[in-house]
Amino acid sequence: MSAFERFIRYAKVNTRSDESSQTTPSTQAQVDFAQDLITELKEIGVSEVRYNETNGFVIAKLPASEPGHKAIGFIAHMDTADYNSENVNPQIVENYDGGVIALGGSGFVLDPAEFPNLKNYVGQTLVTTDGTTLLGADDKGGIAAIMTAIEFLIAHPEVKHGDVYIGFGPDEEIGVGADKFDVNDFPVEFAYTVDGGPLGELEWESFNAAAASITFTGKSVHPGSAKDVMVNALQLAVEFHNALPADERPENTEGREGFFMLQAINGDLASAKSQYIIRDHDRAKFEERKATIQKIADTFNGRAIVEISDSYYNMGEVISKDMTPIEVAQQAMEELGIKPAIHPIRGGTDGSKITFMGIPTPNLFAGGENFHGQFEFLSVETLNKVVEVILGIIKNV
Repeated sequence: MSAFERFIRYAKVNTRSDESSQTTPSTQAQVDFAQDLITELKEIGVSEVRYNETNGFVIAKLPASEPGHKAIGFIAHMDTADYNSENVNPQIVENYDGGVIALGGSGFVLDPAEFPNLKNYVGQTLVTTDGTTLLGADDKGGIAAIMTAIEFLIAHPEVKHGDVYIGFGPDEEIGVGADKFDVNDFPVEFAYTVDGGPLGELEWESFNAAAASITFTGKSVHPGSAKDVMVNALQLAVEFHNALPADERPENTEGREGFFMLQAINGDLASAKSQYIIRDHDRAKFEERKATIQKIADTFNGRAIVEISDSYYNMGEVISKDMTPIEVAQQAMEELGIKPAIHPIRGGTDGSKITFMGIPTPNLFAGGENFHGQFEFLSVETLNKVVEVILGIIKNV
């Protein structure tokens, strides 16, 4: 089965994660999808495959074809983002002509004037949404590519390789997928998350990340007698937000520039809570950002209480000490005529956490663009190149 056929089949399955859930995986749909993947792995000939009940990962091993080679791994996540994922109806556009693509009858379109990245795909086959859901290329594309590469290796025993481990995990989109990852389940020299975007993407630097929650305590009285008495907790939240640098928001930053992002404000006159995420590639600047949050809160005379928790760290701190995973991937791409596009991730993947658990895990492209909404699309040609790069990495190792 081709990677394209697999992707279409996977995309139609709703595996959206749920941040409010207390279970692992966060949704039963991911458990069911994991079982489907286990069945498929066994059908293509992978004998060592199991489901880890503790962390929700499907773990599979393709034994080495001969001794003496390093063990490596490939990881992708099963869940999709916080956007409508029910009744995904992929739309196939063959030999894309560079024009506007109508997304079903939804009224939405993919327009190169708004999405100039479309111009990179003239003549290719694209998979889009019908305008009512996301597509799920993040990360069904990664799963389809890994599965197809493993099927190729089983069908071609003449290809020499070491142990190849596969990990299909839950809940990456809600930031907890790798929290319970068991490195003892995955005894490899290094691994790759196949969770990136366009052709050639190779990422080994990620943000340092934290979540901040600020609780504001007000004093609620009747507005008619509020003068010099009322303290509006919602107003405190607004004042706090305005004290943060306006040019350090996601919409005003790029590259290695960090940011503060307000995610939510909830509350009333008496009590309010603001939730932020904090991001920076530089660890020292990351710590300064957390200190800035606290410093501003301290000016509110005890009416702003801060809770900050780190989420993940820049995997470049670890990978930069041994660039072998990057060099191997670069070689595989160059042998296929692909120019590696190396740049820092303005986000984080499961690889960020897994790297700090002891397995260096940079990120490879998976073929999709415009993730997490109805404008998402995937290039079939790029997806096929993902398969080739995975196989190239395995051969080179």
